[in-house]
Amino acid sequence: MDLLRDADIDPAALAGKRVAILGYGNQGRAQALNARDSGIDVVVGLRGGSGSAFEVEAAGLETSLVEDAVASADVVMMLAPDEIHAALYREIEPHLRQGAALGFSHGLSVRFGLVDPRADLDVFLVAPKGPGTALRSLYTEGKGMIAVWAVAQDATGKAREIALAYGRAIGSGRAGLIASSFAEEAEADLFNEQAVVWGAVPELLIAGFETLVEGGVSPELAYLECVGELKLIADLIEARGIAGMREAISNTAELGALLGGRRIVDAGVRQRMGEVLAEVRAGEFARELNAEEASGYARLEQARTANRKTLLEETRRRLGDSG
Repeated sequence: MDLLRDADIDPAALAGKRVAILGYGNQGRAQALNARDSGIDVVVGLRGGSGSAFEVEAAGLETSLVEDAVASADVVMMLAPDEIHAALYREIEPHLRQGAALGFSHGLSVRFGLVDPRADLDVFLVAPKGPGTALRSLYTEGKGMIAVWAVAQDATGKAREIALAYGRAIGSGRAGLIASSFAEEAEADLFNEQAVVWGAVPELLIAGFETLVEGGVSPELAYLECVGELKLIADLIEARGIAGMREAISNTAELGALLGGRRIVDAGVRQRMGEVLAEVRAGEFARELNAEEASGYARLEQARTANRKTLLEETRRRLGDSG
């Protein structure tokens, strides 16, 4: 594994260069602040009348209209939502400098052809493996978040150096930068979102909660057992790994996990995981994402509304109020 840290990376590739951050959401805000605090000349590109303008200015960051920010920059980071990258790139392409670098923090839009970068551009990826809030908090603590990096297009011969220098600037060189590719990062990330941490794990928690409640257990105890202990296992895995976590819990819990875990995550689950990965690689999710954006996020809005009204969420609120 090619793991690089600050001492392995020359920051000079960004010396005297201006970085435009497009998108001031979860990753955009964190990366803009971290890069600025690392001494990088940063400008945040916003649309006229953007609701983020006040927040950007309050953070002491320079802001400009998107097209002006792009025209002034040597490096442009595409940190807006993935599903609008195609339209955003069409908008900014005429303003991109010849030989500029175009950066991403997720491989989706390049891997699945939403964006087809101009031939003269360096195209790179620096993808922190966690949310922007944690990227920022770790940076301010003098730590960093591990990230993967890749180059899809090396027009100037300097794309690798720029990618690594950028990763260093946002603090990821403190933890480590791992070489990857746009395809590998996009496929692994989309698979995880659907089949593991963000998709399957919450559904498993919900199913466990509902099973206990249907079996006569109070919602409060069902919540504490099935949801409340999640942070405990996450902290143990982070500190000790999965093997160490299992050795740290009681014999009762360890034997229960041994007997029950593979009854739930059986061959059928693993087969469906394989199907999810195949669908991701075939571009089916990218097409679904585009359709969802075109619909005004109808399915997502419906799901958000329904999720807020479940017994599990009502129980969480009651337990929170009682504290």
